[in-house]
Parts: sequence; C-alpha cells; structure tokens
Amino acid sequence: MLVKDISLPTPHENILYDEALLYLAEQEGSGEVLRFWESPELFIVLGRTSKEEEDLCIDKITQDQIPVVRRSSGGGTVVQGKGCLNYSLILSKTRDPRMADLRLSYHVILHKVIAALNACGVKAVFYPVSDIALADSQKKISGNAQKRCKEFILHHGTILYDFNLESIKRYLKIPRDIPEYRQGRPHMDFVGNLPLPAGPIKDAIKNVFGTSREEKRLKEKEEKYLQRFLETKNIYVKQTG
Repeated sequence: MLVKDISLPTPHENILYDEALLYLAEQEGSGEVLRFWESPELFIVLGRTSKEEEDLCIDKITQDQIPVVRRSSGGGTVVQGKGCLNYSLILSKTRDPRMADLRLSYHVILHKVIAALNACGVKAVFYPVSDIALADSQKKISGNAQKRCKEFILHHGTILYDFNLESIKRYLKIPRDIPEYRQGRPHMDFVGNLPLPAGPIKDAIKNVFGTSREEKRLKEKEEKYLQRFLETKNIYVKQTG
C-alpha cells in the first residue's frame, strides 16, 4: 500500500483530493492508498446527507467567517483544523472481500486503527457503526465515513490529538442521531484529544496497514483529476471572502 502524507492549502483541495484518489483507483487501477492530511485552517464538513439547519450554529459560523463544505461520503458533520489528523484509505474489495460489506469493513478497519493506538500506549474502543473512543472516559476521538464504488471504497476518518475542542461547541449543534454511548453528554464531555503528537500516530497506522512506500507529492494524473474536480465540483456550502 502506498502512503501519501499530503496536506493541501484549502478545504476544497483537501476534500477533493480524496475523491481524485478514489477515482483513479476505480477507473484506472492506481491501487490502494493511505493518505494523511491536516488542515491549516478551521473549516466545517457536512456529510453527504447532513442538513445545515440541524447541524450548524449558522449565526456563529457566519460571524466568524468559517468555510463550510460538503463531502460525498456519509457520516456526520465535523470541524476540521490544526490538531485534527485525517487519514484516508482507498481499499480494494477484490483484495479483501470484507470491504464489500459496510459494517464488516468498519469493524476491520477501525480495529486496525485501535491496534495502532494500542501500540502507542492508548487504550481505545470501537463503538459501531463508526466511532473510536478512549476506553476509560468513553470520549470520542475518531469519527469515520465511507464512499463506496464498485471495486474500491474510500474510508476516511478523523483523529483528534491537539484540537481546539471549543470550536466544536461553538459551531455545531448536538446532532439528532446520537450513539447510545454518548449518554446525553454535551460536546465538551463527549469528545477528547489523544495524549500524543501526530508523528507516532501516523507511524503506527502505517505499520498496521502494511504500507510499503511513501510519496509526499501529487502525481501528474492526480493533479489532473484534482484540477478537473476543482473546476467542476462546487462543494462549498458557505465560503468566506
């Protein structure tokens, strides 16, 4: 598996680069990828079917001029920014048939991430369908979502390690669809940061997924399709400037 540790300057580019990697795997057989990225700016990402009026504190977002975009995968609304490590996986259903089943794929992938965190000395647990939380406090540290194509899936997740949790409280409402383990907790009692820097987390995740080589630049075809998607896919819900 190829590792691509590539963070791009804008929300638009970071979200659509995942789309380009999935497209190239599905249409041109480019293969499996593990990507890491972290946004240099604060922004908000809605899931494919998320509703602005249900999830967002729109007045505060408008006041602070926070960009809002929509991704093509499912899952809930998240705040992105420094201290929130993102990992994206392009995985083949043919190589591992378990990836063809939605719930089983989450189980397999997230238990690998938990194994990586355990290797770093962090005890974490899986809460279906798509959460990882600290074992002792049950505080959520990772949310995950997928986009599924015929041959490949895009699985991407967040890992909070040094994130300003107050921004979640400021910009996001309590969602309507909440997991049982949340137990009615407000944002600040429900989410938490890992007590680790990003480097060891990345190394441990690379190890559990058996990566073989790493690239830190976009290939020519990746640049081509990213540019095409930037020109044709308007994912902004609210844009500053």
